[in-house]
Amino acid sequence: MEFKFYYSGIRVRNLKRSIDFYTKALGMEVVKSGTMPHGGKWVHLRGTGSKQTLELNWYPRGNRFYTEYKRGEELDHLAFVVKDVAAAYRFLLSHGAKSAVSPDESKGTEVYVTDPDGIWIELLGP
Repeated sequence: MEFKFYYSGIRVRNLKRSIDFYTKALGMEVVKSGTMPHGGKWVHLRGTGSKQTLELNWYPRGNRFYTEYKRGEELDHLAFVVKDVAAAYRFLLSHGAKSAVSPDESKGTEVYVTDPDGIWIELLGP
């Protein structure tokens, strides 16, 4: 049996805010979107030159998939390779990310920020 990784899906609290963050701060683009039969919405994003897809999922209150958002339910992390880790870190902070592990704390090789919903984003040098 063969398995091909297709996407990573994360639950978000505010779909527009998350789309804005991933498109404006990380340069991803929306490749597909839709509404689920139960009223939830999904958006697929992809970064330039990448085959990996990120799916954002939003569910309305009262939906059987909706649960109150609790800290600690976030995806482990998403990783992005960048040319300049420190510059990318500063750029993301200026676009709404929060610091998790700064370049000073990690010797500048692997730094982490969190997105508006607390999802950890790892920045790796080439």
